[in-house]
Amino acid sequence: MSAPAAVNPIRNVARWSALTAGLVYGYVHHNTLTALEHNRAEQKKIEHRDHLIAQAKAEWTKMNTPSGGVVTDPESPNFDLEKVLIHLSETA
Repeated sequence: MSAPAAVNPIRNVARWSALTAGLVYGYVHHNTLTALEHNRAEQKKIEHRDHLIAQAKAEWTKMNTPSGGVVTDPESPNFDLEKVLIHLSETA
């Protein structure tokens, strides 16, 4: 059996450097993709929560709006103080 051929040390350094660079790149790329997916999941949770809050606010407004159509919430853009005072004087 013949002796193994001597491998150029520069070639070995290049091989090991390429292998190490590939492993580092793969590790960093994996962490980047994981972070992106985590951020997307968090954003989806936030959007879902905001949607549920908006639904709850709409239901609360619908349930608490008087049948006469008078808006008594001063934060509402449809609030009219004059209508509220007239409504209160009629019901009292």
